Amino acid sequence: MKRAVLLYNASAGKGKIEKNIDCIVEIFRRADYDMQPLPIRFGTNPFDWCGEIDLAVIAGGDGTINYVVNAMMQRNLSVNIGVIPAGTANDFAGALGMSNNILRAARQIAEGEVEPIDCGKAEQMGSGELIYFVNIFSFGIFTTTSQRTPEELKHRIGKMAYVVAAFKELRNIHGIPLTITTDSEAFYYPTLLGLVFNGETAGRMPLARKSSLRDGVFDCIFLQKRSPVVSAGDMLLYMIGIKTPAVKYLRTSQLTLVTPMDEQTDVDGQSGGQFPLRLNCLHGALKVVCPKEESIWQRKK
Repeated sequence: MKRAVLLYNASAGKGKIEKNIDCIVEIFRRADYDMQPLPIRFGTNPFDWCGEIDLAVIAGGDGTINYVVNAMMQRNLSVNIGVIPAGTANDFAGALGMSNNILRAARQIAEGEVEPIDCGKAEQMGSGELIYFVNIFSFGIFTTTSQRTPEELKHRIGKMAYVVAAFKELRNIHGIPLTITTDSEAFYYPTLLGLVFNGETAGRMPLARKSSLRDGVFDCIFLQKRSPVVSAGDMLLYMIGIKTPAVKYLRTSQLTLVTPMDEQTDVDGQSGGQFPLRLNCLHGALKVVCPKEESIWQRKK
């Protein structure tokens, strides 16, 4: 039998994973996998406890996936991974076409096919520290909201917890003097919000409509700093498909971001490092088990 490990966040999804471990293991046993369930101990590298494996199934939200992918990259491992969505937004799992039902998602992985999927890399230019991300790198207004949203609140009211936390950040609104260098241009842009998508959505909002996990480029959105009311209107216009010069959209495989400010950043809901930063899209760097085409049409049934 092939060897698999189930790396799960015991606190994600109100404990739904732990309640369904036996069923998940049985699904993979029928697919000829000997699966070992292993709760993630944050602060340690889960791959130190796995031994030789053919598949790592990650059960949790975007932050959990980010943690495991960074742990894997730190060990220079190339392991097939699968994703069972059990978080609040589950943006990366949604882009892969995974079912929101835990057991259906497990079957999608057991019956799925390995595909090369892009991964983002953020390098802190001062220290050389590397941070990887699967869905989004962001900075500016609201982008660190997920880091500041209490887990207990997310469990109680789901995605609305992010809205509550976001309102608290309005009093700290400020612009960021930013120099941006891409594959083809360099320019200065006073920025209120920056979003660099490897995936397709943020909080399941389809902000990067052309983005793909398989194209080798980032889709980037920068909101120009104007008054709070005008900037909110600019972003609203963009979201409903109306072009505005105050929202700059670009596609690039690499990106350098420089600002004199000590500004927080975010990757997949986790801390994303300090400026200045160099971002690269690693084309096909991850081997992810994705649903077969016929399963995608049935993922929400």
